[in-house]
Amino acid sequence: MPPKFPSAEWLQALEARLNEDARYAQVARNWEGDLAFVIEPDGSGELSQPMVLYLDLWHGKCRGSAVLESLAEKQPAFVLTANLTNYRRVLEGGLDPMQAMLTRKLKVKGNMAYMMRNVPVVLDFVRVCREVSAG
Repeated sequence: MPPKFPSAEWLQALEARLNEDARYAQVARNWEGDLAFVIEPDGSGELSQPMVLYLDLWHGKCRGSAVLESLAEKQPAFVLTANLTNYRRVLEGGLDPMQAMLTRKLKVKGNMAYMMRNVPVVLDFVRVCREVSAG
């Protein structure tokens, strides 16, 4: 059974999968920028407060990950914020990640021009996230 999103187990599985995925390593070989997922409660009661998952992404590898108490612990290049429902929709394939960003269902803080120049990296990162979620 795959680890449940969001959790420390899911984040550890994602870090391991990113570091062993040859396709991601190739596509993201020039990517420089850490990121944080801020997962906000969606009213389901599953999350009582926002959860912050951090990934240090650098040249096709994940140099580390952590569940943070708050964003103040790091200053990531990118912060992706959405409620739990919208994150799950992206992970399950029901919501296109680029469409989610453009419609602000997934808010992005950081250099949007850099992200748009690197759409293949973003999409392959999401592919790996989906594989971890699917098991």
